[in-house]
Amino acid sequence: MNVFYNKEGVGDVLMIILEDAPRAEVTATREGDVATIKHGDRVVGYNLFDASTTFTIETQGPVELTEELATRIQKELASRDIELLLEQVDYSPKFVVGFVASCEKHPDADKLSVCQVEVDNGTLQIVCGAPNVAAGQKVVVAKPGAVMPSGLIIRPSALRGVPSSGMLCSARELGLVDAPQEKGILVLDDTKAVGEAFSIGR
Repeated sequence: MNVFYNKEGVGDVLMIILEDAPRAEVTATREGDVATIKHGDRVVGYNLFDASTTFTIETQGPVELTEELATRIQKELASRDIELLLEQVDYSPKFVVGFVASCEKHPDADKLSVCQVEVDNGTLQIVCGAPNVAAGQKVVVAKPGAVMPSGLIIRPSALRGVPSSGMLCSARELGLVDAPQEKGILVLDDTKAVGEAFSIGR
């Protein structure tokens, strides 16, 4: 489950994403101030309109999912006769400080690197195309399930045949103010702790 809010770009709508689905293949049915999003017969999300009347949201983009917020969303949907069952929801931060323990050239792509990155709950293998990635760096990791400010959902994948779980992020991809335009991941100073949550869009 992911929650997204962008008043400037989308409007006063709280988007609740239960499952990823191709945008061209989803349908929306609106009743009152809630739209039910379906992929075929399966419900994959909800849009709550006029969200600021019931939620206090400080961020623009991905909204940190907490148990309190999930409970509030369930309550609001229930008041509209919609039952949302949430099982095995991961409330851990999706953007965290990671440590690049190793960085090797991709066996089948000159411009890609295969990195082993330590995070809060173990080590992730991440294929990265940034020219400045190197072992020993502290970086920002978007873990699987993270929603980027662009709306992109990070999913486990394979790049040129090598599995990749997550993404090493640039300042621009994170929506940081005054982000440099040149290519390259954001390298953090060494005082950052591995696994520490990283606030994006600021």
